[in-house]
Amino acid sequence: MTTYTLSGLSDPNEVRVSLLRQHDFRSLWVGETTSSLGSSVTSLALPLVALTVLHAGVVAVGVLSAAAWLPWLVVGLPAGAWVDRLPKRRVLIAADVGRAAILALVPVAYLTGALAMWQLYVIGFSAGILTVFFEVAYQSILPELVDRDRLAEGNSRLEISRSAAQILGPGLGGFLVGVITAPMAILADALSYLGSAGFLFGIRTGTGDAEPATREAVASPRPSLRHEIAEGLRFYAKSSLLLAESAAIVTMNLGSNISYSILLVFLVRELGLKPEAIGIAFSIGSIGVLGGAASAAAFGRRLGVGPALIVATAIVTGGAFLILLATPDTAFVLLLITAAVQGFSGIIINVNGVSLRQSLTPDHLQGRVNATGRWINWSILPLASILGGLIATAIGLRGTILVGAVIGLLSLPWLIFTPIRKLREMPRSPIGVPAPEIDVPPGGQPPA
Repeated sequence: MTTYTLSGLSDPNEVRVSLLRQHDFRSLWVGETTSSLGSSVTSLALPLVALTVLHAGVVAVGVLSAAAWLPWLVVGLPAGAWVDRLPKRRVLIAADVGRAAILALVPVAYLTGALAMWQLYVIGFSAGILTVFFEVAYQSILPELVDRDRLAEGNSRLEISRSAAQILGPGLGGFLVGVITAPMAILADALSYLGSAGFLFGIRTGTGDAEPATREAVASPRPSLRHEIAEGLRFYAKSSLLLAESAAIVTMNLGSNISYSILLVFLVRELGLKPEAIGIAFSIGSIGVLGGAASAAAFGRRLGVGPALIVATAIVTGGAFLILLATPDTAFVLLLITAAVQGFSGIIINVNGVSLRQSLTPDHLQGRVNATGRWINWSILPLASILGGLIATAIGLRGTILVGAVIGLLSLPWLIFTPIRKLREMPRSPIGVPAPEIDVPPGGQPPA
């Protein structure tokens, strides 16, 4: 097996400047944080619109969850090719403005008395398409803004802010739902997207806003979209590390979304939790997410990237069983603990997994490879959401959560019995690109 090493500074005495002092990274960081805060409100408010306003059943709520994830299956791969062709900053801004306009339709329809489930499906799907483009562009622009050996640090800082938004968002969402109703709470997300677009506009031309200076961007004639998509798929297929990681994530996502698609129904209708209590539990529990984001890069360095992914996956999948112990009296506490445990370990998986993918990928393929990874990892989610509703109809809500938890455990063998297990450090250079030379004094060690 190839041994990967972590890139070091060319000068061991070099002092690193905080990423937050770099203008372009800071603009991305603030914009993404603002967007995440609103999104965490809607992730709670939109299904509560279906439950409390339209009195939807478990299957309908599962379909609504699937509608938000289905765009990854439909447009995930083409989105990667388009992101590689277009200025990424403009993609981010257009996606934010578009999502603001789409989500604003929910309170408008509610106030005019025209709100219906089919509208929620269309709105969830349409906003989901723009989210695909935003997520691919956001992950692909980061290697343009920071040095490759600081990707884990950059991803960790972005996840810290996302985590803070997840701490505040559900509590804010639950409060807004309780005070101004769920449809009006979604208006907060629409406004947050406009704020995010304003901050992203501050990324300077010449980094995130320049036309990609790559072979594909300057070729005449330009290769077809199908050819560019295939190039991203072929690159992904070459890496046993990326394939093993994706196999584990797909299995984990299948199990977790079977459970999560009906979790709110379980909490509201079987355990009797109010929206405000659910929001507060998720918010307090999200402190675990913040801790995971703050320590994810260090966790990967201390344990090794592969062992860190294995340990974190074991914690995520094991934590899924906690909510099965809940009764109406213990539901709030166990929901809080589950959110904290899974949040902490889930962010460790995300930061180290995304950083590994970015490290392995040449700059001109970032959009396509990130989109391919998301397409593989998330395409199972719409099916899992629908399965959750169908399984709950057949065997009940608690039994469905058990099925999802058991499936999640099957993700571990994909990491334990593949090259992931032996991976200690992030790759120094992309696949197919020679690693930079580091001067090593006789008998000395390369800089860490």
